[in-house]
Amino acid sequence: MSDTPLLDRLLPPRDTRSGYLIRLSRPRFWLYLAGPVVVGVAYAAGSPAELFAPVAVALFAYFLLPANVFLYGVNDIFDRDVDATNPKKDDREVRYRGDRTVPLAVAASALAGLAFLPLLPPAGTVAMLGFLALGAGYSAPPLRFKTTPALDSLSNGLYVLPGAVAYAALAGEAPPLLALAGGWLWAMAMHTFSAIPDIEPDRRADIETTATRLGERRAYAYCAGLWALAAVAFAVLHPVLGAVFGFYPVFVAGIVGAGVEVDRAYWWFPVVNTLAGTVLTNAALWVMLYG
Repeated sequence: MSDTPLLDRLLPPRDTRSGYLIRLSRPRFWLYLAGPVVVGVAYAAGSPAELFAPVAVALFAYFLLPANVFLYGVNDIFDRDVDATNPKKDDREVRYRGDRTVPLAVAASALAGLAFLPLLPPAGTVAMLGFLALGAGYSAPPLRFKTTPALDSLSNGLYVLPGAVAYAALAGEAPPLLALAGGWLWAMAMHTFSAIPDIEPDRRADIETTATRLGERRAYAYCAGLWALAAVAFAVLHPVLGAVFGFYPVFVAGIVGAGVEVDRAYWWFPVVNTLAGTVLTNAALWVMLYG
């Protein structure tokens, strides 16, 4: 049996341009951007037909692949030196080696996002521009939020913005403030948790992040605290929403208590987040269909 991960075997070969760009976009994490679109559409739609409105479908397609090429392409371009010693790049991801295809793909993906602006209400325009600005500023100088503790975590609320864009596109207004705040806190915690496996590579490269500043144990506590606050914010909106997000601090406590290596637990979250998003979406659909 091959040691190559199944997803990697299903993709085009690494040495092809399409295979390289798809891997650069982190297909395991595609739903981190596209998933909020589904949730935002489900809560904004007034009827089943609106779930498949052209703008909703187009936004899902954009945040599924082009937006991920943009986000992770910028990251890889400006992290080239750091990634040279990052073990995550050895099998599940790819290293940027100066291929000019990547900057071109990043620019095209950003322009594709800007092309939605005429279709969006003011709240959606702000959310889309916020996503593109934070996506670039996180990795690219002079801001490079990822190298500033606290700002690296705070800026990663950008993962909620695709949902805000989609919600605004259908509802014509911004989603509830508590939903944005809770989602932002959730995304901040997800970012710091994902940075825990990088603590040692980042320290060797003299890069400071929230995770390197806190260390592994305190980073776990930081994530659990943010997820608990997110659960409180969503519980105010509805107890079911609070229960979904309340699972996260419990899950972290279980990881720590069982002594699970963070490098292993890190790869569980695409499944965990997909299940959470499925519950949130089904709750919205239930209300739509049955009141």
